[in-house]
Amino acid sequence: MDFLLEPNIAYLILLSGILLGLMAIVTPGTGLFEVGSFFSLALAGYAVYNLSFNWWALIILALSVFPFAYAIQKPKREIYLGLSILLLVIGSIFMFAADGWKPAVNPLVALVTSGLISIFLWVIVQKTTQAANARPTHDLEILIGAKGEAKSDIQDEGSVYVNGEMWSAKSDSPISNGSTIQVVRREGVILVVEKIK
Repeated sequence: MDFLLEPNIAYLILLSGILLGLMAIVTPGTGLFEVGSFFSLALAGYAVYNLSFNWWALIILALSVFPFAYAIQKPKREIYLGLSILLLVIGSIFMFAADGWKPAVNPLVALVTSGLISIFLWVIVQKTTQAANARPTHDLEILIGAKGEAKSDIQDEGSVYVNGEMWSAKSDSPISNGSTIQVVRREGVILVVEKIK
């Protein structure tokens, strides 16, 4: 475990733990990001415990979560996302200390890693919030009144072909396979249909 006490390695593990934690906030429920973040932060915690570090940098790292959480929920998120990334970069670079406040992390490693993580976070948050706020492309209300064909006998249940797709259907009166039908209403994703006379 001595390799964890190398400031550059500890820095990379810390950043990966933070990145996985932020990804867990953006895409909750997968479990993978949460577990990865936990183990990475546990290893980084071991390094923090054994290495000299700046308390103020740790506080800045913790504060970076708040604008990040705000950025994924609100419009005009770019300012908050930028602030979160800036706090993350500053806090992580100055986390491990050498001679007081000076960073112990190689500046080239810090610059490349922080730059890549910043770009990654920016793109992921933008795309995730775009997907979450996107309107559904399939409007089920346009099916009401549409005509189609019964693909099975329909009463309590059956199948119909409407607007180029197969749908589960039911009817108040029996409809035989092959009949022309019209959608009267929908109940969830089940279409209520009637036979066109």
